Amino acid sequence: MEKILIVEDEAKIRKIIKSYLKEDYSILEAEDGEQALDIFKNNEIDLIILDLMLPKISGEEVCQKIRQISDVAIIMLTAKSGEEDKIDGFNYGADDYLSKPFSPRELLMRVKAILRRSKDKEKASIITLNDGQYKIYPEEMIVKKNAKNCDLTTTEFKILMTLINNSEQVLSREQLADKVMGLEFSGFDRTIDAHIKNIRKKLDLEKDQYIVTVYGAGYKFLGDI
Repeated sequence: MEKILIVEDEAKIRKIIKSYLKEDYSILEAEDGEQALDIFKNNEIDLIILDLMLPKISGEEVCQKIRQISDVAIIMLTAKSGEEDKIDGFNYGADDYLSKPFSPRELLMRVKAILRRSKDKEKASIITLNDGQYKIYPEEMIVKKNAKNCDLTTTEFKILMTLINNSEQVLSREQLADKVMGLEFSGFDRTIDAHIKNIRKKLDLEKDQYIVTVYGAGYKFLGDI
């Protein structure tokens, strides 16, 4: 279940928002900016509903601090409804802006729309293999098998992605060394072979599962993406 953090100093408003969201989402609550940052740092949050007028740390500062470390979706709530106020909100890093008083139903629809777009974007960027057993996250340079990180090094990840991006095409050791490391290749250099061996081991692949050895030529990737 997706997790939403409601950051609002008025308990009554938090309660109303929660009542509309709790059936579809897991809800966390913060009543000030300091508490919001603590909760965010210790939880995987999918979306933040953030009031601007907060005790201890303002909503603007909370938004800016979060944007320094995350692209989590943020909907700002504020009594300020002027055009310049909205522009400021987006400049702070908000994805959407809702003026008080607001309709809880409208907020719910905005939450659903933003999370749907986020999910579509995430799906588009993730490469899956073997009916989802393997998931590859190109932006984070991470490969997971059954949700467990395979801990590839940067070079190993780049070799894997180079093979995937040239699927079914045989790439020589020279080509892989040049594309991944920008190195000239010595015919006696077994560096690429060692990296391929490590990739197979970390991904727990059978020999020639996905990464196929083409003897005398190099390697190629075979598999449905």
